[in-house]
Amino acid sequence: MKNPWEEIPLSDYESHMKLDSVMQLQAMNEMMKGQFHAYPVSSIMILGIAGGNGLEHAQTDKFEKIYGVDINSSYLQSATQRYPELSGLLECLCMDLRYEADKLPKADMVIANLLIEYIGYECFQKAVRQINPDYVSCIIQINTEDGWVSDSPYLHVFDRLEQVHHQIEPYMLENAMHKMDYQVIKTLEHILPNGKKLVQIDFGK
Repeated sequence: MKNPWEEIPLSDYESHMKLDSVMQLQAMNEMMKGQFHAYPVSSIMILGIAGGNGLEHAQTDKFEKIYGVDINSSYLQSATQRYPELSGLLECLCMDLRYEADKLPKADMVIANLLIEYIGYECFQKAVRQINPDYVSCIIQINTEDGWVSDSPYLHVFDRLEQVHHQIEPYMLENAMHKMDYQVIKTLEHILPNGKKLVQIDFGK
């Protein structure tokens, strides 16, 4: 059976994420700007890149390579088409991290925003070990009692995601990273309109 993310149209996903009542697309864009500028790295890997939201903040004079990884090939095609200025710099890799993490190349930094929720701690650990970055920057969603998918006209599009969704807790993520000798170096919080919260946790070796 296909992973549910392979069947969600990018237009529906992004339309949901940018609703005034959700505002996750906008929040993530601003947070990614900070992620791109944060550390002295020349290569970066974005796990779960989707349509490339935030890539406009990638400094072409800073990075020698940007990897974009996603399970949905049409998402990657959109990311490539949206940012022609990154041609030769952006390399998109279509893979299912739950089974193909051992194929990932090395990079100085990993960005994983709203991604760990869909692969779980152990799979994320495997991916990080394979990539062997100096820095890891994660954004996870802290939910309210209303559930983990915000109410919207696009809600039905996400029905099957329950099959692959894991609730991620900051202390559990920190424990998982600590086992690989990564320490917390920064945390940020962004409150969303519907009461949910995006938490960014950065790790360094």
